[in-house]
Amino acid sequence: MAVLSPSALRARRATLWIGLALIAVFWPVNWLLEGLRTHIYFFPLWLGYVLTLDGWVWRRTGDSLLWRNPRLFAWLFPLSVPTWWLFEAFNERLANWEYLGGEHFSDLEYFLYASVSFSTVIPAVFESAELVRSFKFIERFANGPRFPRRGDSGAYRLVLVAAGLAMLAATLLWPRYCYPFVWTSLVFLFEPLCLALGRRSFTEDIARGDWRNWMALWIGGLLCGFFWEMWNIASYPKWIYHVPFVGFAKVFEMPILGYLGYLPFAMELYLVANLCLPRSSPAPFAAPRPSAA
Repeated sequence: MAVLSPSALRARRATLWIGLALIAVFWPVNWLLEGLRTHIYFFPLWLGYVLTLDGWVWRRTGDSLLWRNPRLFAWLFPLSVPTWWLFEAFNERLANWEYLGGEHFSDLEYFLYASVSFSTVIPAVFESAELVRSFKFIERFANGPRFPRRGDSGAYRLVLVAAGLAMLAATLLWPRYCYPFVWTSLVFLFEPLCLALGRRSFTEDIARGDWRNWMALWIGGLLCGFFWEMWNIASYPKWIYHVPFVGFAKVFEMPILGYLGYLPFAMELYLVANLCLPRSSPAPFAAPRPSAA
């Protein structure tokens, strides 16, 4: 490990405290003020989440997403914007969620405020996955079931594409019954694209029996989803859900079964990053062996 200068060491140590300070200020502000406020305070609150987790991971492992490659870390924010707008486009057909308070903004204001808020999606999920990877228990998934490697097979990739397209078509044709496929179809579409372009993919990992990426993303996605839903509950503007058949047993605004969507969603974000970021970039999140329990 490279020896850090005193100023570099101070910067890394400060990350956690800066993140906690942002949360300490903007969490109560976002919950307690009257009227419109979330459109302004969503970004600094979630930036606080991102920096807090990054600083925590660095203290546990001596490595983190921000300090491993600051340029890549910065690129995750603009990459998040079109990625989440894609799901907003799907929701025009699905109508599974809506934003209360959006009527107070012009179309341009709504687009700009929403885009700034959406920019935190990928960094938040990846920092959550990095935190999960820093714990020793995740090493249990390093030698799991192995699947025969088919990534170099055109037939294998074609099967994945066909499954993804079928799910997406079913989602758009029968949204009331097939809406869960919106969270799985893109995994099946992006995975073969990663394979064809020689980018990192889940197929390569599970061919070696290494399920750590998979599980870190699942658990990290759930962790991030919990905070998304919790901080949303007393916000304004805020989102609410209209989910057919499973709208019971809500945890905050989200029906409890809806949290399952965060599992494949985190996988989709990982594949998007691998497709869009420079090939020479480090992995969106690493697998350092933890130094703490």
